[in-house]
Amino acid sequence: MAFGRARRRYSDSGSYWPGFVDAMATLLLVMTFLLSILSVAQYFVTQEATGKDNALQQLNRQILELTDLLQLEKNQNKDLESNLALLKATLADSQEKTKSLEGLIGLEGDKSRNAQLQISELNQKLKGEKEISEEATAQIAILNQQLAALRGQIAALNEALEASEARDKKKNQQIKDLGARLNVALAKRVQELSSYRSDFFGRLRKLLGNRPGIRIVGDRFVFQSEVLFPSGSDELNPAGQIEMTKLASAINEIRLEIPRNINWVLRIDGHTDKQPINNEKFPSNWELSSSRAISVVRYLIDEGVPPSRLVAAGFGENHPLDNASTPEAFAKNRRIELKLTEK
Repeated sequence: MAFGRARRRYSDSGSYWPGFVDAMATLLLVMTFLLSILSVAQYFVTQEATGKDNALQQLNRQILELTDLLQLEKNQNKDLESNLALLKATLADSQEKTKSLEGLIGLEGDKSRNAQLQISELNQKLKGEKEISEEATAQIAILNQQLAALRGQIAALNEALEASEARDKKKNQQIKDLGARLNVALAKRVQELSSYRSDFFGRLRKLLGNRPGIRIVGDRFVFQSEVLFPSGSDELNPAGQIEMTKLASAINEIRLEIPRNINWVLRIDGHTDKQPINNEKFPSNWELSSSRAISVVRYLIDEGVPPSRLVAAGFGENHPLDNASTPEAFAKNRRIELKLTEK
């Protein structure tokens, strides 16, 4: 009834509206129907797709299983191929060995024939060896005779050697005795030289007096350098020349008393302190000490001392009497030493 009133109300507005409403209602119903059909269709499609996915997964699993089976089959085929190759190699080796055995069998026959030939040859050689053996026996007898003769010669040589050893022992004893006598003679000569040395130093002491800078130290007569030379010089000063003249006089007196069989020399040793020197004439203390010793030797030669009885040596600063670094120690180490000794 309400619909009728509405329809009448709308009919009052115009004649086209009711048709439009009916059309819209009809369209709405159609669309609702279509949506229902689509929903049903979508449901069936979804179910069908889900089924296809499951089927596809199952197929993939089957494919994987078949792949594994195929790989296993390939591996088995490789093993079979390896075994077949090994069997073929074994068969070939067996065939080779069979051929080798057949060859050896043939060789054994040849060897047997060769062995018989060799036995025959050996028998012939044995006969020859017997003949040679008889000759060798005769030669051995001759060699034994020669050996006996050699033994006799060796015995004679041993006797001669024993006699020679006895003579050597006697000579060795004589040499020992001679050495002992020589040592005694040398000791006697050393003692004689020591006595002349003492006499020489005694005479020097009397000639030179108890002057400062001149002293006897053990078996040496010591002049301090300042007594004989100016500082840094190798030329004898006047006082030094006087002392060397006295020294030459004592040497000339004593050398006439020393027996000729004592081969003596007077050694003049030059020493300096450790203070360095470096100039055009003396590059080091070696040159200064050597030159001072040579100056003394030359002066003594000029005073009549034979050159064959004089020796000059320079030691530089290497043999100090006092290792201190004081002016007193330096003065003590600068010196000329005289030593009467054998050559």
